[in-house]
Amino acid sequence: MIIFNITVNISYAAEKDWLDFMKTVHIPEILATKLPLECRLFRLLTEIENEGSTYTTQFSFRTMEDFLAYQTGFQADLQERHHALFNGQYVSFRTLLEEA
Repeated sequence: MIIFNITVNISYAAEKDWLDFMKTVHIPEILATKLPLECRLFRLLTEIENEGSTYTTQFSFRTMEDFLAYQTGFQADLQERHHALFNGQYVSFRTLLEEA
């Protein structure tokens, strides 16, 4: 199992709109590619002083090949839409994990 983890710190001003976008548009679009098996969205409870809220979105993929197919075929366009809507209101980083 491969987990694609995206951690986002979103400004308090944009948080409500961002969370709505993630739940109603962005995550459903990614799942519609039929490559991730599921998605889980979490809010960090152990925040540091950073003027925003931190969330992690975890997409599970059956194989590395499925993740790579998502990454090469869909990721750039979906990221660009997210960036266009929330540019300057978030910082993010991505990690790729393998179930041990």
